[in-house]
Amino acid sequence: QVQLVESGGGLVQAGGSLRLSCAASESTFSDKAIGWYRQAPGKQRELVARISSARSTDYTDSVKGRFTITRDNAKNTVYLQMNNLKPEDTAVYYCNYLNEPIDWGQGTQVTVSS
Repeated sequence: QVQLVESGGGLVQAGGSLRLSCAASESTFSDKAIGWYRQAPGKQRELVARISSARSTDYTDSVKGRFTITRDNAKNTVYLQMNNLKPEDTAVYYCNYLNEPIDWGQGTQVTVSS
């Protein structure tokens, strides 16, 4: 069964940093575009960053200049480096394939205190 497993969340003060990891269970991972999404309480899930198989990246405006998405195909892993975190970044963060999404995983909780 194809899975994506998120990890790396936690509690951090405003201005701090976290690095999230998204590990894939399949060897075709490197051929696929992947996105990091987040869902805050009472809000819809939103796409915050994406990376193509060719490593081109795109970000939602609210995280540009603070978040960086990268991938390590040898490890079947996508990372989201989050710097200068703000309380409004508090959410559960998920990863998924952009073009052929699979069932959502459990995500990883990020909580930013002010």
